Amino acid sequence: MKKTEIVGYNRANLGRQASQELRAQGLIPCVLYGGENQVSFYAPAYLFRDLLFTPDVYEVTINIEGKIYTGILQDSQYHPVNDQIIHADFLEITPDKVIKVAVPIKLHGPSEGQKKGGKLVQKMQKLRLQGPAKHIPDYVNVDIKDLDLGKSVKVGAIGEIDGVKILDATSNPIAFISIPRSLRQQ
Repeated sequence: MKKTEIVGYNRANLGRQASQELRAQGLIPCVLYGGENQVSFYAPAYLFRDLLFTPDVYEVTINIEGKIYTGILQDSQYHPVNDQIIHADFLEITPDKVIKVAVPIKLHGPSEGQKKGGKLVQKMQKLRLQGPAKHIPDYVNVDIKDLDLGKSVKVGAIGEIDGVKILDATSNPIAFISIPRSLRQQ
């Protein structure tokens, strides 16, 4: 997994009013759970840019007033009108702790069907994996070079990933090559 860091501060006051005051100052209320204790903290909103606006999964080093935690972003909530982040949940991890995470899928091609005029349609952007944090890959490679017109590649074609279990059904299509209208009428 890729790595990033967030520097935060312990929250003295919890609740809606305190959270709204933090947001008005450009700070995001956060929770770190999954360890010995649940930790409520806040961090500046600009530190979340790399973490939120990417398909990649990040291992986050969280520095809360000098105490270091390691976690992954489990959930984030956004304002319904302006789409600004209003809350973030982190899951504390250790290298051997089993976690569930969605990892981006990278397709490697071009496929035979694309060379014949077909269009590649990617149905799945991420693959759900479960395993120790140290075995979670940055992304999953899927080879589509042999994919022909009207054919699809399914999750079952990925095979085994070392130390990690694939949670998606093996029959789910990852991508397929659609046949253009001009080739269907022949």
